[in-house]
Amino acid sequence: MEGVTQDVSLWSDYDIYLFKQGSHFRLYEKMGSHPMDVDGKRGTYFSVWAPNARAVSVMGDFNGWAKCSHYLKARDDGSGVWEGFIPGLPEGARYKYHILSMYNGYEVDKGDPYAFLCETPPKTASVVYDLSYSWKDEAWMKERASRNSLKSPISIYEVHLGSWRRVPEEGNRFLTYREMANYLPKYVKEMGFTHVEFLPVMEHPFYGSWGYQITGYFAPTSRYGNPADFMYLIDRLHQEGIGVILDWVPSHFPGDEQGLVYFDGTHLYEHADPRKGFHPDWKSYIFNYGRHEVRSFLISSARFWFDKYHIDGIRVDAVASMLYLDYSRKEGEWIPNEYGGKENLEAIYFIKRLNEVIYGDFPDVQTIAEESTAWPMVTRPTYIGGLGFGMKWNMGWMHDTLHYMSLDPIYRKYHHNQLTFSIWYAFNENFMLPLSHDEVVHGKGSLLSKMPGDDWQRFANLRLLFGYMFTHPGKKLLFMGEEFGQWSEWNHDASLDWHLLQHPFHEGVSRWVRDLNGLYSSERALHEYDHDPRGFEWSDFSDWEQSVIAYLRKDGDDVLLIVCNFTPVPRFDYKVGVPREGFWKEVLNSDAVEYGGSGLGNMGGSSSINASFHNWPHHLSLTLPPLGAVIFKHEKTDSRKV
Repeated sequence: MEGVTQDVSLWSDYDIYLFKQGSHFRLYEKMGSHPMDVDGKRGTYFSVWAPNARAVSVMGDFNGWAKCSHYLKARDDGSGVWEGFIPGLPEGARYKYHILSMYNGYEVDKGDPYAFLCETPPKTASVVYDLSYSWKDEAWMKERASRNSLKSPISIYEVHLGSWRRVPEEGNRFLTYREMANYLPKYVKEMGFTHVEFLPVMEHPFYGSWGYQITGYFAPTSRYGNPADFMYLIDRLHQEGIGVILDWVPSHFPGDEQGLVYFDGTHLYEHADPRKGFHPDWKSYIFNYGRHEVRSFLISSARFWFDKYHIDGIRVDAVASMLYLDYSRKEGEWIPNEYGGKENLEAIYFIKRLNEVIYGDFPDVQTIAEESTAWPMVTRPTYIGGLGFGMKWNMGWMHDTLHYMSLDPIYRKYHHNQLTFSIWYAFNENFMLPLSHDEVVHGKGSLLSKMPGDDWQRFANLRLLFGYMFTHPGKKLLFMGEEFGQWSEWNHDASLDWHLLQHPFHEGVSRWVRDLNGLYSSERALHEYDHDPRGFEWSDFSDWEQSVIAYLRKDGDDVLLIVCNFTPVPRFDYKVGVPREGFWKEVLNSDAVEYGGSGLGNMGGSSSINASFHNWPHHLSLTLPPLGAVIFKHEKTDSRKV
């Protein structure tokens, strides 16, 4: 193997200028390892940021992991970038950077922060990889602006790749990306979901972190295959008309020695002061958002997945922990900002810049905030003072609703406001309604196990919950397994309990979710005004005594009526005021026999009675099934007479 050719560079002076000022958002084209030809010789170019290093060398399987044979050269422009070209070094070579710091004789072997592929954990080396791939998703890419629009149906199936489905006859192994491509797109399409969201796929040393402790911000985990394999999975999803959202974690990173922490013998990526740079809950390190090069690194990472992997959105994890300097800290454990407040001004600037860059370069995608506080204007444009996200998880709705549903129905009337309160703020942000992985782990139990009553009532409650969710304003997210009523809470070391679909109650829940997805997608009244108060109106929210709510979803001439009975007591001749006379067709009923219900309903619909009720000019006399959600659509002409 030849030595390092040190006069080869991918950097221009303008690149360096942008990098230094925190405005270079394509660093993956400059940093890391890149197979290329120089003077007719094939080899690999390396570039790494280590401004406080005295020496940086490339060590790997090509030189016997020698620390002192292939030195990179520091640029003379004060950027802290080290670079060089190694002729003959092929794709697939494993490598690390050996860094000797200027300080205290510190030296360490580091993985490449910009690597496109890493060794499969617990191994920790980076791998030279060429990202070229021939995409076949042109049709999706042309139309995805409409598919990702806030006016379109967005129903997300949240997936953990390592535990969605396994191969028990082969030692319970994971499915590979390509194997997943044979099953997941078909299943998601059959169930009617419009998008999938993957828990972080970026490389992470500890599988049990579910991907939320990232070391490889530009590398999909090699547990399931290589980058081309992951591209193939996304490609297949797109070909089936399914969007792809990735969880992304710019809030913290782990302290594994091969990772970003103490990278060149100094606090390079993390904030030096532990009151700003160390996370007490997760025992991880917090990025220094005030450092220009760190902002370039993070925004380049986010942009990379849109650019190279054709993804349709990112869900930004733990935004609240970024916004507040006192997040999960006691008095004296945090430093106020320059104005004496608890807001992290540097993180706020970073978040706004992130959203400006992503939407500026990819206007047909979405960024989604997992943000649990009352921070204002999370989903409003940055030019009016917002953070610039496209959507925000509605954590308040999730917690209130799950608490309400866990109550014995006899007590629900005393908590009626937990159902009705969400509408007071439903349109303050562009909300997504999540029933996510966080609600079915750490002893919380599955959604089904949270429901009260005997088995029949548990399933009825779960169907009622989903009926309420899919007709409530806001986009939708369900974690895998919830769609067929898994009994056990999620276990990342095991497959979902697919055998449950052999049982009628579980198959009924699955069919109900599929039909809800179908109705949500086909009825504009249920999705076009998800973020606009014009699309919602109460019919009646005052019947706390019987735990019944009735509301309208509207889109122009189309009007749907949803009535939910949160008790196991059927209600006969139940009057509900409606704005229009005529026939109201019963389009879905969670108590239908095919969903596992008792079959109580309205014989296809109900004709209005020309007498006012609850300030409405007309009303319906309905049968409300026990623990049931019933959905009606007003017909412009009486279909029974046609």
